[in-house]
Amino acid sequence: MSRRRLKQGLIQAYFGRGKGKTTAALGQGFRATGHGFKVYMIQFMKGNTKYGEIEAIKNTPNFEVKQFGTTELIEIPGKIDLEEGKKALEFADKIITSDEYDLVILDEIGVAIEMHVVRIEDVMEVIDNKPEKVELILTGGRSMHAKIKQRADLVTEMRMIKHYFSSQGITARFGIEY
Repeated sequence: MSRRRLKQGLIQAYFGRGKGKTTAALGQGFRATGHGFKVYMIQFMKGNTKYGEIEAIKNTPNFEVKQFGTTELIEIPGKIDLEEGKKALEFADKIITSDEYDLVILDEIGVAIEMHVVRIEDVMEVIDNKPEKVELILTGGRSMHAKIKQRADLVTEMRMIKHYFSSQGITARFGIEY
């Protein structure tokens, strides 16, 4: 029995200073699995397996995730970061072009581009290789590269109005931010 497929896969981009980019992409992923679609999330620059979404995905049929990067937040990318970025982008291209997945999420790719962990030209090549029925979501970064915004079918900027970190000094909370 053949599985249900999207008639047309589009490209979505979520970026901005506000909270919720990864969460929005995860919501799309969970919704898609609820309709029998297969989802793969590739996380750039996130090597920390303690994120709550990693555990949730493990318990969700037809939803897979793979992380690339170190457990440390970086300010200036080092050799390991560039190697991880290259591996992540090569893996993303393999997953996307396999046409096995209906929705592929490239989480934090916007940050990877901003920090020169991956080259925009290489990212655009991966995007251009996307099969027709694969939906692609790109997240991350305070801004999204102009070439991605131009190529995407949906672009959403998350804008922070107020955040308890700056207004109340409350740091990342278990189960909410990670």
